[in-house]
Amino acid sequence: MVIGSRHLRLAAGLSAAAAAALAAGLALAQVAHGQDDRETHPGKAVYDQSCAACHNAPEAGSRAAPLASLRKMSAQTLSTALTSGVMKPIGDQLTREQLRQVVGYLAAPEAPVGTAWIDEAMCPADRRKVELSAKPAQIGFGVDLENTRRMSAAQAGLKTKDLANLEVAWAFAMPKTSGLRGQGVVVGDTVFYPAGQANHILALDTQTGCVKWATPTEAQVRNSLAYGRLGKDGPLGLVGGDAQGNLVALDAATGKLLWRADPRHDKTAPLSGSPLIHDGKIIVPISGSDVGAAMRPAYECCKGHGAVAAVDAATGKVLWTWHTMEDAKPLGRTNAQGVAAYGPSGAPVWSSPAIDVKRGVVFASTGENTSPPATKTSDAIASIDLATGRQNWVFQALENDIWNMSCPVGVDGSRPPGANCYFAKDGSVLLDHDFGAGPVVFRGKRGKDVILGGQKSGDVWALDPANGKVLWRRQFGKGSPLGGVHWGIATDGVRVFAPISDPNVPKDLSAAGMHAVDVATGKVAWQWRAEPDCEGPRAKVTICANRYGLSAAPLVVDGAVVAGSLDGRLWVFDAATGKVLAMHDTATTAYQPVNKIPGAGGSIDAAGVFAGGGMLFVNSGYASFGQAAGNVLVAYRPKGAK
Repeated sequence: MVIGSRHLRLAAGLSAAAAAALAAGLALAQVAHGQDDRETHPGKAVYDQSCAACHNAPEAGSRAAPLASLRKMSAQTLSTALTSGVMKPIGDQLTREQLRQVVGYLAAPEAPVGTAWIDEAMCPADRRKVELSAKPAQIGFGVDLENTRRMSAAQAGLKTKDLANLEVAWAFAMPKTSGLRGQGVVVGDTVFYPAGQANHILALDTQTGCVKWATPTEAQVRNSLAYGRLGKDGPLGLVGGDAQGNLVALDAATGKLLWRADPRHDKTAPLSGSPLIHDGKIIVPISGSDVGAAMRPAYECCKGHGAVAAVDAATGKVLWTWHTMEDAKPLGRTNAQGVAAYGPSGAPVWSSPAIDVKRGVVFASTGENTSPPATKTSDAIASIDLATGRQNWVFQALENDIWNMSCPVGVDGSRPPGANCYFAKDGSVLLDHDFGAGPVVFRGKRGKDVILGGQKSGDVWALDPANGKVLWRRQFGKGSPLGGVHWGIATDGVRVFAPISDPNVPKDLSAAGMHAVDVATGKVAWQWRAEPDCEGPRAKVTICANRYGLSAAPLVVDGAVVAGSLDGRLWVFDAATGKVLAMHDTATTAYQPVNKIPGAGGSIDAAGVFAGGGMLFVNSGYASFGQAAGNVLVAYRPKGAK
């Protein structure tokens, strides 16, 4: 059992209600056995047989969460992963009783919360109205259609000097949660937020954190919310992708569910990246699931592939789909277990796309192939016609990168290939160097626009938007499956900012930190190297010595760049010089959440930072990949502000 992949999903096979019921049963089993008798717990034998090989001592760079991290996860999180998420191939080998036992053995203690975590924080009746007349601070993950992650002082309600002088205004804790992944949208005095594992979308007051409305969702909404008009005459709404692969659309004013629709060509594929709403369409990135399922030797690897779909914003009806490749076919060979092999597969689109309205183009980026034959669309950036879904061009950064989680990393990896890495000696580079950062449309002077991309290889690319021709390339470090540029880049209109994570990479080879490149010339403008800090209170951050780089997507606000690190520190840099203006430790701060349930910070990853209404918001806690668990949305304001 390997829990911690970016591809966690809820696929067909177990309804949301059934999954919830199983989770409840598992939690009850856990409570019945208690947490002090784990050595005699019946779930220990199941864990030892099915999970321990990967989780007791994960290799450096592994996606597998260590046992200590698993024990911070809720019964619901663990049961979802095993019954219909990334670990379903392992869960399928267990009986229902074994599932109950292993989750009871692993899961963190839980007190019943019901809706108290919402009820305790409801706004006074006269402050519950959601006013949508203001221009939104952002429309989704990328802030704007062009995915720049850039905000003016007016948009954010914050100036550079404010960001150098912040204090915690409030924190909101999510129950049954070990990690926060999606960012919210701020409109006026309301922040709309996907509460992740708590299975709700919330409308909170930006200044106090009190709840204006809370809408339960059938499954976890994992990605960042998108905001816009849902159809020509439709309401202003919110859209997010849930763990069952459905788009969920809500009326932003009331939280009412408007529709729920499945845009996927492959009903096992997760919706990992965030959608975009524009001119009656919703552009939806579609990821893949085979990368984790391939760990099971009996799995027919591999059949899924990535895509981008456009759906009608009023109904969720699919208008067109761009596929990263043709459907997989039998390859006429078997793996070491005699199981039929399929391909091509992979090239998931798990990052967030950009829309170039001027050119009528969607730009999307892809990940590695998961089985042969290698395609020209893996580890790539694609230009897609916005109106029709036809492909204009594809730029491939790395050829023949075929990899799944049964493979070692690199041809000289530390472990031998598994059954579904049967292609390891056929010439694959086995690097898993996806484009984790979605493309950015950079508007240059005198019409010299550039498409920017960030790759897990540590590369930052600049491409000609007309044809995908490389204008320049800069590499920071050597990259790794969880290193290099992981979740996103940002620009201030002059420079592009590339955060490098490089977890567990030896210090002399690591480029962990922030790197600024002048877009016009491709020359490095400045660099800041992250350093571990395990002194004093930070000693309790158990990952502090080897996971201190910057993995979450950064955010530009006025003349500052804000970025979160894997060890829970929030950094504020001067965009022009790289000078550190401020640092806040979200992992060791003691919080008193407004909703009166326990809250603690941890790693900052994925969509870690967003802003609006004079506030800076930070997701603190991300237990995937063996990182530090946490469950708080932290709101910062300038000191002295009210």
